[in-house]
Formats: sequence, C-alpha cells, structure tokens
Amino acid sequence: MEVNDYRSSFQKNGFISPVDIIDVDQVFSHRKKLEEAEDVLGSLHYKSKVHTIIKSAYELASNTKMLDMVETILGDNILLYNVTYIIKEPNSLSHVSWHQDLTYWGFDADFQVSAWLALSEASELSGAMRMIPGSHLDGQKDHEITNDKNNVLLQGQTVRDIDESTSVLCALKPGQASFHHGWTLHTSMPNRSNDRRIGLNIQYISTKMKQLKNKKDTAMCVRGKDHFNNFINEKPATADIDFKALERFKELDRLYKQTAT
Repeated sequence: MEVNDYRSSFQKNGFISPVDIIDVDQVFSHRKKLEEAEDVLGSLHYKSKVHTIIKSAYELASNTKMLDMVETILGDNILLYNVTYIIKEPNSLSHVSWHQDLTYWGFDADFQVSAWLALSEASELSGAMRMIPGSHLDGQKDHEITNDKNNVLLQGQTVRDIDESTSVLCALKPGQASFHHGWTLHTSMPNRSNDRRIGLNIQYISTKMKQLKNKKDTAMCVRGKDHFNNFINEKPATADIDFKALERFKELDRLYKQTAT
C-alpha cells in the first residue's frame, strides 16, 4: 500500500492490519529480552509504561516503521503515551471484551492511534483481535463494568449488543503489527494454543492532545516537536532492565492505572 492508501483505509475502517515491522530474528531477540526481564522482575503482563524500564520495549515503540505508520495518521508531531505487554498464557481463559480504548484516558480529543505488535503468532487459535470496521465513526459507546476475573481490562469494561458477524479477524504473524483508532470496537478471545500470545500494545497521541483527568500525566515525544508541553516528559529506558528507573516505573504504572479507571 501507498501512504495515502493506508490513511484512507484507516479513515474508512478504523484500523490497518497487518503491517510488516520487524523480521523473525528481531522478534526472537526482543522476545528473549522480555522473558529475561520477566525472570528478574516477575510478570510484566499489563504493566504500564514499560518503555521507561525495558529498553527493548522503547526500541520497538520508537521503531522507524512504526512511527512512519503513525505519522500517516496523526501527522509528524507524535507523543508516545503508553507501552504495555499483553500476554495470554497457553490454554488460558484470559480474554478482552468488546471495548473502545479512548473510553479510559481522559483526553480532550481523539488524535490517537493504538498499535499492537506481535512477538508471537496472533491467530484465531491464540486469540487474535477482532475489530468492527467503521465503528470508530459512531463515537463513544456505553461501557458496562463487569466482575469477570478473566477479562484483561482493568474493570472488565464491556460494550454490549455487538453484531459480531460484522467483525474482522486481525491475525498477525510474529513481527507484524496492527493500528487502530481509539473508538474502534475490538475484542480478543482466549489463547487456546500451546505458545504464549505476546503482544506489545503501544499508544501514540498527537502533541496537541490534552489530559483532562490527571495533571501529572506523562508522555514522551518520539517524532517531530512538542510545541504544547501538555504532559510531563518521560525518559526512555537506557538498559535491557533499567534498574535506576525501577521506582519511577512503579509510580508511573500506578498513576496510569489511576487515570484509566
């Protein structure tokens, strides 16, 4: 696809998938670094702001191909807002209900892109995402809080009465990514495969976005210039595990989850 084709597809459907980002050798290397970090730090599943403590996560989020795709949608001034690993263990019940990402963060606008980079195969068997084409054009939907302990979302937020027959499976090979709008309805089912389903979820926003819920919210500029300074500046990890940033990382994770609930 040409740049204009990607932009048109995103505007029409609310997502782009799949896009080749890194090769198999790079996938192996980044997965190895994640799992070595887990051996030291414990589970990193659904921990926020991992790019401030894990150098590999920052390298992937700031990858030129990733940023080129985001630039076609948001323009050339881009903030990295959050990076988190979403990991479904083999044959687990973990799933993600139908929802819209922008429901949670308290932004004043929707100049935002959610990216999902596969570090293992994301197939129908392993619980790849499904999206509803064009759903971003309908704006925000009502979300119901649930008590489903297997729902990955912080409060089990769920949009009801979805016509799932219109959904599209966004299968990804390792090293491929998808990009979707913050109002695009999406979901993913449990991982019934024998391998971990590992994805790096990355949130990008335009520098002109404002945070209305948390005056202490943080982000970092990864392309262009931030002329607005609406967020406190973060620092990227400088080592495979940046132990100097550990306490700050814990605080950032806490503040992010506080904002998103």
